[in-house]
Amino acid sequence: MNIQNKTILITGANRGIGRALVTEALRRGAKRIYAGTRSGELQNADSRVTPLTLDVTNSAQIQAAVEKVESLDILINNAGLALYDDLSDRAALEQSLAINLYGPYGVTQAFLPLLTGSRGAIISVLSLSSIAAVPFSPAYSISKAAAFSLSQSLRALLAGRGIKVHVVLPGPVDTDMTRDLDITKASPESVARAIFDGVEKGEEDIFPDPMSASIADSWRSGAAKQLERQFAAFVRERR
Repeated sequence: MNIQNKTILITGANRGIGRALVTEALRRGAKRIYAGTRSGELQNADSRVTPLTLDVTNSAQIQAAVEKVESLDILINNAGLALYDDLSDRAALEQSLAINLYGPYGVTQAFLPLLTGSRGAIISVLSLSSIAAVPFSPAYSISKAAAFSLSQSLRALLAGRGIKVHVVLPGPVDTDMTRDLDITKASPESVARAIFDGVEKGEEDIFPDPMSASIADSWRSGAAKQLERQFAAFVRERR
């Protein structure tokens, strides 16, 4: 899957990794980019960029976006929420699940007909906390772990339609979400480049920064990945 001449929809496109993905996709020759933001506004003068009002928790806005998108090769589920909590507030967990799990689920289901027609790709921008919880942000970790399982399920279920599902598992990235964390962070621009590099190489699980890359080989050869492939074979056998 090359980015050149592709039509791409990116949620959460107004800042951080999302904004960097817009810029990188343009640099790689994308034909058209639909940039989803809650406000519907995006500062980008390139005529290939079409802003969309798209709150991933709003089913009416999702449907309106479907009606505006003429064709689609790549869906990037990037919009997300990170709260710092201690699991004492159920509302924080519900809000995290609404945005980080049910949001991409709803967007993906709505755009499946277009992606099936193009035999396209879904890119889920998640986190290393998908596979190991970050204790000071448990609601975020739980929601991202659920979104990871969603992506693995979609990968198996949609393979028969020719749709590829890529999962991005970054470590700390220098965005608004991590502004107050005094730790080493990768730049959004470098992460965006690594995401598209991974997609073009056909990598199922993309580790786009130094911290995440340090576990890439062990993950790809580890028991959890082998079990995912074994379970996915059950789907193929039932077809």
